[in-house]
Amino acid sequence: MEYRRLGASGLHVPVLSLGAATFGGRGSLFSAWGNTDEQQARGMVDICLDAGVSMFDTADVYSDGESEKLLGAAIAGRRDRVLLSTKTGTPTGDGPGEMGSGRARLIKAVEGSLRRLRVEHIDLFQLHVFDSGTPVEETLAALDDLVRSGKIRYVGASNFAGWQLMKSLAAADRRGFPRYVAHQVYYSLAGRDYEWELMPLAHDQGVGAVVWSPLGWGRLTGKVRRGQPLPEASRLHRTAAAAPPIDDERLYDLVDVLDDIAAETGRTVPQVALNWLLTRPTVATVIIGARNEQQLRDNLGAVGWQLDAEQLSRLDKASSVTAPYPYHMYSRLRGFKPLSPSLV
Repeated sequence: MEYRRLGASGLHVPVLSLGAATFGGRGSLFSAWGNTDEQQARGMVDICLDAGVSMFDTADVYSDGESEKLLGAAIAGRRDRVLLSTKTGTPTGDGPGEMGSGRARLIKAVEGSLRRLRVEHIDLFQLHVFDSGTPVEETLAALDDLVRSGKIRYVGASNFAGWQLMKSLAAADRRGFPRYVAHQVYYSLAGRDYEWELMPLAHDQGVGAVVWSPLGWGRLTGKVRRGQPLPEASRLHRTAAAAPPIDDERLYDLVDVLDDIAAETGRTVPQVALNWLLTRPTVATVIIGARNEQQLRDNLGAVGWQLDAEQLSRLDKASSVTAPYPYHMYSRLRGFKPLSPSLV
């Protein structure tokens, strides 16, 4: 398993991480992504550790905290072999202290995650969303205290806009607070918005991308294709309206290319889609999810081999979209590309 530095930090992470969002099965549709129980969770952790995948990602909102509990049970006795990543910031209840990134909320959230995970520290603690109602200096000061106390080691953000991330990094530099070394982002062949502003920012500022939903909200599993009914078990039946958008015809064309390259390489469609991501600038680790051991083992097959330049070019072409403003203006006026030469 390849390991990469997480942004400009001294932390090295495996290029694949396991997402524990499917652990538990409690709560609403958008906090309960699966129903993996404790025995199944331990089996998945076993498979990951055997494959060199040592990083596991969760959040306090997943299954109303049950995801963290099951992950904590699954790694029991093996804490020295794993890296734990969790998040807070999205509402976990209706009370004023159950949302946002204020000092009281962050301290309470970290204490709760430590208790549920049954550990003494969290390796990477991320803000699930930007809290526009709390001064960034208050948030960063609280994170600084938690780092100094030894309860968390590194801090990161998730789902931030470019200006939100840059504002936080600037405040951290100005006040001497810990910088966000990771940004957990949606990025896939089906959704490349990350590349226009957040990727160049990450490159410039030393922030590693921790990629969520690398298979495009389940659209790049090979089960969604032109002229084929969506499988009954697919969660897209329930969540498609909330998924990051992609035009159906563009998706089908993309899957056609993935099919061809999968046949050429002797790999599966998901493996090709994941492998493409591992070639992208600033990507430190890609979070894979699985509802069963078969899916997990298939996703782990995304490493240990390489797509060639021609295959990468075909995937880039099939997944490209018109650049948003102002980048399309630069492209037309003076051949501007959003990535620096070192990123192209």
